[in-house]
Amino acid sequence: MAYPSGAQSNAEYLAPPPVEGVAGGGTGYGWNDVTLKGRDSFLKAIDPTRLPTTDLLHVWGMPSTATIGHQEPPRPLEPISMLVARNERESVQIALRPKVSWTGNGNAGNLQVHCSDLCSSSGQRLEVGRSLTLRRVVPILGVPDALVPVSLPSARISLLPGETSALWVSVDVPSAQQPGVYEGEIFITAVKADADSTVEEVSDIDKHEVRRGLEESLYVAESLHEKPQEEMLEGLRAITTGLRRLLQAPLLSASSENGSMDMDGDGQEASTIRVKLSVTVWDFVLPVTPSLPAVFGISETVIEDRFGLEHGSEDWYGSLDMHYQWLLQYRISPYFCRWGDNMRVLTYTCPWPADHPKSEEYYSDPRLAVYAIPYAPVLSSTDAAKDVLRKELEILKRKPHWKKSYFYLWDEPLNLEQYDIIRRMSGEIRAIAPDARVLTTYYCGPSDAPIAPGTFEAFVKVPSFLRPHTQIYCTSEWVLGNREDLVKDITAELHPENREEWWTYVCMGPSDPLPNWHLGLRGTQHRAVMWRVWKEGGTGFLYWGANCYEKAVVSSAEIKFRRGLPPGDGVLFYPGEVFSTSNQPVASARLERILSGLQDFEYLQMYSSRYGRAEALALLEKSGIYYGPERYTHDHGPVDVMRAEVFRACRSS
Repeated sequence: MAYPSGAQSNAEYLAPPPVEGVAGGGTGYGWNDVTLKGRDSFLKAIDPTRLPTTDLLHVWGMPSTATIGHQEPPRPLEPISMLVARNERESVQIALRPKVSWTGNGNAGNLQVHCSDLCSSSGQRLEVGRSLTLRRVVPILGVPDALVPVSLPSARISLLPGETSALWVSVDVPSAQQPGVYEGEIFITAVKADADSTVEEVSDIDKHEVRRGLEESLYVAESLHEKPQEEMLEGLRAITTGLRRLLQAPLLSASSENGSMDMDGDGQEASTIRVKLSVTVWDFVLPVTPSLPAVFGISETVIEDRFGLEHGSEDWYGSLDMHYQWLLQYRISPYFCRWGDNMRVLTYTCPWPADHPKSEEYYSDPRLAVYAIPYAPVLSSTDAAKDVLRKELEILKRKPHWKKSYFYLWDEPLNLEQYDIIRRMSGEIRAIAPDARVLTTYYCGPSDAPIAPGTFEAFVKVPSFLRPHTQIYCTSEWVLGNREDLVKDITAELHPENREEWWTYVCMGPSDPLPNWHLGLRGTQHRAVMWRVWKEGGTGFLYWGANCYEKAVVSSAEIKFRRGLPPGDGVLFYPGEVFSTSNQPVASARLERILSGLQDFEYLQMYSSRYGRAEALALLEKSGIYYGPERYTHDHGPVDVMRAEVFRACRSS
């Protein structure tokens, strides 16, 4: 994403000191810093319908890695350009800060925000509400993080006096989208309070939308002259689709009732701030199946408690399915989890048994890189539970997707007794399916091992205690700290010829300034987690929980992070009911940056497959994006440099 030049240059805009622990926060500025046209008009009550919105509001663009605090200072508004591959999502932020207040009731004012489709010169579209979405950035513990959806194509939002707010704009490009440049606009208009507003306040926007649609259809029609028949038919279909959409516009619907319509667009030009958005869709496609298996936990007990669901009920299955499908869009392979004693953990990707039709739907989904099989005896080692395990394995081990499966039995074992339990459980699994894979997470060696406890040597030797009963050795990045040179010591102990892999995870640590997903870290710090994974050569990644907030028994209850954990640890999305009547989860800005990091991983994989890993490592440093755990870009510019170079080098010839 290439964001406005006003947001790129550190030479032009000095980074202000942090506010409320938020890296990248701003400093306050006084009302005397604001210069207004026609100052005399502000000595009486302000009517936003009689003044240009530019006199009332600052609007400017910022990258998705920016943390826009309440006191973020204004920047110039410039056109926003985004560079996106097919099957990719890219995001940008639009910052809003009132210059004056024009409504009462504690608000600075209300805004009407309207988005147009993004259209190419050939008539192709990225549709509002499907490919183009808009979300309000809401603070959590004072940190801008929750991304609450707003209605499209038009939405009304309110601003607070003296505070900067932000809108999160995302563009999702389908795999089959035609490459090219797509252009559209976001219209922002100051309006009266809801009680005083009328439909007339947004009619100018509707007029402009209809005018623009007609102009686009005319352009496409004129460009069809002397085109081959196939291209002409495609163009006619695009024109037909565009005209059908225009007939559904509110303006045309209203005019059909009174028989008149004024298409004069002068009012639109004068009263509305227009943010121009250009999206260049590249001619390569990110793989549907992620190159990096990224497995993230969803607590079933949190869902049961907060939404009052009985385990195994129809509503329970429906809620788990909704959470699974929602998280899958983030290039994540979700698993559900229920914790037992001493860090035993029941994990499973599909709530339904292997002989249920939904099971095949889940496991065969190409978006799912790997899936967890439930080890039923982990919580209750009865004969019935063992029969369930045997039945699952007998069905799944014959499926083509079996190679995607794994078991996750125990989280961070601490002593030889716990290691023995892992070996016993793994032995039961492997007696039925000898090629089954078991994943074990750890941050230290067994405390009572014959090797000196608490040492790096004991940590490195963990595979010798678990072999052959673990195939995926998943280590905490906290152990490495800033020492990425220690990776070779870990991988040297593994036997890749026996399908042993090295994965990593972050949890409570590592802490600032190292990459992690805690609330209040820099945006590039969130994104850098996956840069680190790629550079260190891990073949998978695990995150323990995406919805592990404190227990609540009401769906709309206040969100509280768990005591003893850094803010945001284990929480990557929020219950929708906290913000509105919707039951859809609300993503965090951190989750969106995780997606961006996983997409960056695909770019580096693509470049590496074409030119070799050494060249890709050189690109990572040459672009200035990532040198090591403590040395990565704090600015967004190098991210675009890296992505653009990959496109230039790997685009279709």
